[in-house]
Amino acid sequence: MINHEVRTYKSSENLAREDQLAWKIASVATDPVAVDADVADMVINRVIDNASVAAASVRRSAPTHAREQALPHTTPAPGATVFGRPLDARVSPEWAAWANGVAVRELDFHDTFLAKEYSHPGDNIPPILAVAQHVGVNGADLINGIATGYEIQVDLAKGICLHEHKIDHVAHLGPSAAAGIGALLKLPTEVVYQAVGQALHVTTATRQSRKGEISSWKAHAPAFAGKMAVEAVDRAMRGEGAPSPIYEGEDGVIAWILSGPEARYTVPLPAIGESKRAILDTYTKEHSAEYQGQALIDLARKLGGQIEDLSKIRKITIHTSHHTHNVIGTGANDPQKMDPKASRETLDHSIMYIFAVAMEDQGWHHEKSYAPERAGRPETIALWHKIETTEDPEWTRRYHSTDPNEVAFGGRVVVEFEDGSVLEDELAVADAHPAGARPFARENYIEKFRTLAEGIVTEAEQNRFLDLAQNLADLSAADVAQLSFVVEGLEHSGSKGIF
Repeated sequence: MINHEVRTYKSSENLAREDQLAWKIASVATDPVAVDADVADMVINRVIDNASVAAASVRRSAPTHAREQALPHTTPAPGATVFGRPLDARVSPEWAAWANGVAVRELDFHDTFLAKEYSHPGDNIPPILAVAQHVGVNGADLINGIATGYEIQVDLAKGICLHEHKIDHVAHLGPSAAAGIGALLKLPTEVVYQAVGQALHVTTATRQSRKGEISSWKAHAPAFAGKMAVEAVDRAMRGEGAPSPIYEGEDGVIAWILSGPEARYTVPLPAIGESKRAILDTYTKEHSAEYQGQALIDLARKLGGQIEDLSKIRKITIHTSHHTHNVIGTGANDPQKMDPKASRETLDHSIMYIFAVAMEDQGWHHEKSYAPERAGRPETIALWHKIETTEDPEWTRRYHSTDPNEVAFGGRVVVEFEDGSVLEDELAVADAHPAGARPFARENYIEKFRTLAEGIVTEAEQNRFLDLAQNLADLSAADVAQLSFVVEGLEHSGSKGIF
């Protein structure tokens, strides 16, 4: 890897294109280095993972509305598939990216990477796959495109913090998806450079989408970034340009949106000829909740099984990282996180609620655990309101550690009882994490797909999809065009909009 220093430049300094971060990203995307076998295997896992959560969410409101928006945008063959729809019901690729992106993101249940910035790199897959289907790309090239999207998003997340400036993490997704599409199509570096700049420029937004009363836009935001990436590549292929230099310019992203004209960032990127392996640094979710909740759900299940009477608890304190405390904990100062009538998206970002339910149920379910009647149980509310979080500098340090033996996304929990006794335990990473008690492997991804697709996708259709996905490297373009799943009797809401 090469560590690239990124800073602002005055317009009079005339920063050369080859010295700009967008060009360096484009150079990585257009480097024809082979994809390593273990990387290709993990790409397959994440294609299955995306389909799992999309199947579970396909009838929910946000994915349904996104699908209804997409369906009028039909296109002459080949087009791209939409999750749940017949395989021959094709739409324009940017709209397939939109509909499928919302379905994938709706339940907050696919993969994650946490470093200086947060990310869900599986959000790269819907736009890259949609373009692959539309232009007729084979499985090997699709794997390369997805591996590239993951590489760029992970590297940007390692080098540039967005959330400290209240910028949403999808600002890294626009450039990474554009780079992945560029790699997929084997475009010239100049074209990808322009697409990366355009995609960044139009996908930078604030984090209010994840603050206060969190709405369904949380699921739409990455889908919008993917849709914008498809359109950016299309424009760049036609010869249209982007603001330049987009990161380093005097009025660019660093100077006015991030840390300012004096800031210095270090972004690691593979050298030319070096394999793109960043997907192996990422990890998926066993539970449908914010990633910082994964280890704490596992710990809550354990503690809940050790306590005979939860009503005897006086107080629970979760000692954890700055991010967990301030984003999904009491440090956010969001009263909505303690409200039993809050939206699913808000409860998903309340570790107090999540921990209480996981203790009581000694498990977690992507629908039942968020049901209004579940959130409204008096005993749950009582326990929930006894829980608070506090930042522990050591957990914050470990959260940001680059040492795989030290990195931690969990916390230490202290349970105080009415009789004065105390129960204490801690867990650094989720059981399903690569360093956890039982890391996810191919069979776990398949089990997750079958579990979430049960009762929604027929067994025969599950088998057809899994057979294609597991043979992704050998698929023809015609096979890639079938890489989706059909839901029989999929109904629509009848909502009315412009389209």
